[in-house]
Amino acid sequence: MSVSHKRILIGITGGIAAYKIPELVRQLKKAQAIVRIVMTPNACHFISPLTLQALSGQPVHLELMDHCAEAAMGHIELARWAECILVAPASANFISKMASGQADNLLLTLCLATTAPIYLAPAMNQVMWLNTLTQTNIAKLKQHNVSVWGPDSGEQACGDTGLGRLLEPNQLFDHLTQSFLPKGLTNQNILITAGPTQEAIDPVRYITNYSSGKMGFALAEAAAALGAHVTLITGPVNIKLQKNDNIERIDVITAQQMHDAVLKQCLHTPYHLFIGSAAVSDYRPTYTHQQKLKKQIDGVDDLESLALTKNPDIIQAVSDLIHNRPYTVGFAAETQEVILYAQQKMIQKKLDMIIANSVVTQHCGFNTDTNAVDVLFKDKVQKFPVMSKKILAQKLIQFIAQQMSES
Repeated sequence: MSVSHKRILIGITGGIAAYKIPELVRQLKKAQAIVRIVMTPNACHFISPLTLQALSGQPVHLELMDHCAEAAMGHIELARWAECILVAPASANFISKMASGQADNLLLTLCLATTAPIYLAPAMNQVMWLNTLTQTNIAKLKQHNVSVWGPDSGEQACGDTGLGRLLEPNQLFDHLTQSFLPKGLTNQNILITAGPTQEAIDPVRYITNYSSGKMGFALAEAAAALGAHVTLITGPVNIKLQKNDNIERIDVITAQQMHDAVLKQCLHTPYHLFIGSAAVSDYRPTYTHQQKLKKQIDGVDDLESLALTKNPDIIQAVSDLIHNRPYTVGFAAETQEVILYAQQKMIQKKLDMIIANSVVTQHCGFNTDTNAVDVLFKDKVQKFPVMSKKILAQKLIQFIAQQMSES
């Protein structure tokens, strides 16, 4: 599912962040979405309606009392036309008016007159965003099923740094794409592991692997987009999770910590699905030295040999659960005989499904933005060719949801 041929109405309010919207419109049009744009009077001070008209290929709507349009009740027609409304940037003033039910401009009127989902992408000074009145208005809108995307944190046009930045165009595009996914996992609890683990040798060295966590994070966001409540347990990664009320992130470092966190979650919460996408270290040093090991002491090389101990098998532990066992999906990252080794792992660990990929194939595996996988289940194999990990995650989550419903 994508935004192709989806009818998307973008509302732009007065704020410097409006400069980001032409790029979003360009991306949507490239994906063959049908885009119409409504601007508030203040928005026109920051960006030209002519620019947006050229990019969208549609007239830009500016006035509530447009006599030509109103001859056919234009604001009602627009409200019925839209499959979703995204207000970006959504200013503090607009949010306040919308929360109180005002309709003194075209965009506010559309938001009251539509039955389509409404998404707000706030952008304002960080003090304004944190103001109690703004937060009260946001909470009120959420109670009325208005979704809020962002804001992001960073440097602002006024020179401040903090929460209040409009999400980037690619982030808004991803949110819109996910909003059209079927909500096949509504209110289901999903537990996902992601990233590598680190096993300390001494205070400055550790054993780890090349996993970036990108696939696991993409799976978590895709599952949340389908309506699931996601718990994401991740090893050390350099990924910032987009703010999402449906995702709880738990950070760990070692395999033992990840094992304990997973079992603690399973003990307290009945999960419908577990996806073990983390690249967990199979072994850890038997002893963690409190001081840095020297290359040589008295002619003896301290690092010539390293005693190792096997780490707990997290996926096996979940698969072996007697009470509240979730539908269990594993990952197999291999360098050769990918299907064979994945089949063996699935049988040995009694998994419901396993997702296998070659980490040595070009454009696949660790630290890439793309991947290709083979999904093994019920003596069948489903192939997914090379694509972005975000799109792959969406397809995998939909596929898993389908198999769960049929099992």
